[in-house]
Amino acid sequence: MSSILDSDIKFLPGIGPKRAELLASELNIRTFREMLYFFPFRYLDRTRIYSISEIDPEMSHIQLRGKIVRINLSGDKGRKKRLIATLADATGVIDLVFFQGIKWIKDKIKINNEYIVFGKPTVFNQTINLVHPEIDPANDDNSLYSGNMIGIYSSTERLKEAGFTNKQVAKLQALLMKMAGEYIYETLPSYITQAKKLLPLRSSLKLIHFPTNQTLLNQARYRLKMEELLYLQLSLLRQKNLREGYTRGFIMPRVGDYFNACFKNIPFELTNAQKRVIKEIRADMISGKQMNRLLQGDVGSGKTMVAVLCALLAADNGFQSCIMAPTEVLANQHYKGATKTIEGSGIKIAILTGNTKASERDKILDELSQGKIHILFGTHALLEDRVVFKNLGLAVIDEQHRFGVDQRARLWTKSEEFPHILVMTATPIPRTLAMTLYGDLDISVIDELPPGRKPVKTIHASENQRMRIFEFMKEQIKSGRQVFVVYPLIKESEKMDYKNLQDGYEQIVKYFPAPEYITAVVHGQQRNEDKAYDMSLFSEGKANILVSTSVIEVGVDVPNASVMVIESAERFGLSQLHQLRGRVGRGTENSYCILMTGYKMSKESRQRIDLLCSTQDGFELAEADLRMRGPGDLEGTQQSGLAMELHISDLAKDSQILEEARKIATSVLTEDPYLENEKNRILKEVLSTLKKEERDYSKIS
Repeated sequence: MSSILDSDIKFLPGIGPKRAELLASELNIRTFREMLYFFPFRYLDRTRIYSISEIDPEMSHIQLRGKIVRINLSGDKGRKKRLIATLADATGVIDLVFFQGIKWIKDKIKINNEYIVFGKPTVFNQTINLVHPEIDPANDDNSLYSGNMIGIYSSTERLKEAGFTNKQVAKLQALLMKMAGEYIYETLPSYITQAKKLLPLRSSLKLIHFPTNQTLLNQARYRLKMEELLYLQLSLLRQKNLREGYTRGFIMPRVGDYFNACFKNIPFELTNAQKRVIKEIRADMISGKQMNRLLQGDVGSGKTMVAVLCALLAADNGFQSCIMAPTEVLANQHYKGATKTIEGSGIKIAILTGNTKASERDKILDELSQGKIHILFGTHALLEDRVVFKNLGLAVIDEQHRFGVDQRARLWTKSEEFPHILVMTATPIPRTLAMTLYGDLDISVIDELPPGRKPVKTIHASENQRMRIFEFMKEQIKSGRQVFVVYPLIKESEKMDYKNLQDGYEQIVKYFPAPEYITAVVHGQQRNEDKAYDMSLFSEGKANILVSTSVIEVGVDVPNASVMVIESAERFGLSQLHQLRGRVGRGTENSYCILMTGYKMSKESRQRIDLLCSTQDGFELAEADLRMRGPGDLEGTQQSGLAMELHISDLAKDSQILEEARKIATSVLTEDPYLENEKNRILKEVLSTLKKEERDYSKIS
């Protein structure tokens, strides 16, 4: 049922068609409701009035009340005009300085009238003043600002040019509350609002825009965050329930010759964590339900071995598997690793990428459709329509955040019944983010590194230590080791980054001359065959140094590489630095990660570097990264088919509310899986409204 809140924003007085177009293009606001849910991102406290004698130039923003006692207009030809109005209260005087809108200000203020003034103190000629403060008559009863906490809304240059000041947005929100306030209906059942002591929705929306004190603002925020995260969790858990209700899984009870023969080929003992995860996956494969499991494991923890062993279980039960990786380098690495494991077992594997030759591709596709290939490795090429399996029983997606939901969905169509799904990531995902992005998946964690692995010693160095670093690299190379040197590649400054890489490469070649030293180089602007050639030079031990962009973050396994030098390390995020560090320390020798930075670093960058030097724990780093940077695109949030857009919740800070919301959602759906009880009617209605705007991803992971 449509409501006034669904009205086009152009019908709000003060907007009109042109401004409506601007709001839609700049802020994605098209309706009254979307305007109402456009929340301030911070607040200024205007509940207190300071006396002039209290002012300190270090203060952020202050509010004063006093009389204008003098107005001066200064500035001759060639000098910028300025208006100085002197404000006085019982404790002193202060100058208010205006360089723009002078005529408007001059007409607005009158000597001996009392005003409320709000601005940031600055110092000029050793005197404190306020430049371009807000100024309102002290008797302005309609002022939204004086005496309140003031919400600050995000804006853009185009909006500012069109007159969308913060004050203008606040006036529109006040008008909207007046026009539509009575049409804001409760969206949570009373048994939840009472149990959690939540404010009503109408009060919360009013207070979020116009809080009268910090306590009420906190209560409004809590109410809105709880609602948002509760519906998110309800949606995810319902998808899981629905999927489990109607998708039967292939039953794979047999552990046969393929598995046993390959297991004997593994040259090392599996870790207890790997064994535990295989048991969890096997329990899914014999349950009769379709497996949808996320496997998290730090770099080098042995996730691929787990995936291959599970594919062998599928083969023992007459099913095919595919293992899909985001890059050709990683797909090839998985394929080569599996080749050693399957030797002499009778298992047939193949690899399909964008570079597979046409004749080879035709042969692979033919054998695949006949069921002769047991395990197919590959990249996005596996998603092509021509790729047809005889009986796909298990699909494994590595570094799955690099694939969109729609792309992954195409894999499920390659089997008559839904195959078991295992998605893997080496990016440690904090619990709060995992619950939000993968709330409908079961999660397994490999939290143990293989025996013999030594921690990577992480060192911070600046430019004046470069020659010492080069000498250290030479020592490592003399003792038979290899070295990575990685440069950042940020889209906004791509040309400059490539120049830095080129300059760095030339410096290294000069300091490590051929033929004594061989330096390979890999970056995105090379042709694929050149990239593959240089990469193989390094991986086969023929090159001592590999200079590259962060293209090697995922999937290069060179156990002989013992040194990772990361240039401009301050420009990388924590998770990415940790991923890069994981490229060394894969053998049994001592390994080193050297973080090269400039002298000047922001406080956040220094925090990141210090943290990386102090811990090897990927999950600890991921939690810290989430706190520092927010969720951002850590796991491709935009592609995850989230149940709803988050307007106010912050996954980095609201983990406790998320946990509470998860518990409530679990409890509600345990008692009433289809939300058929009268007391849950509101939940069902709101969920169905939210789902109209989303694609249904309940059938996929």
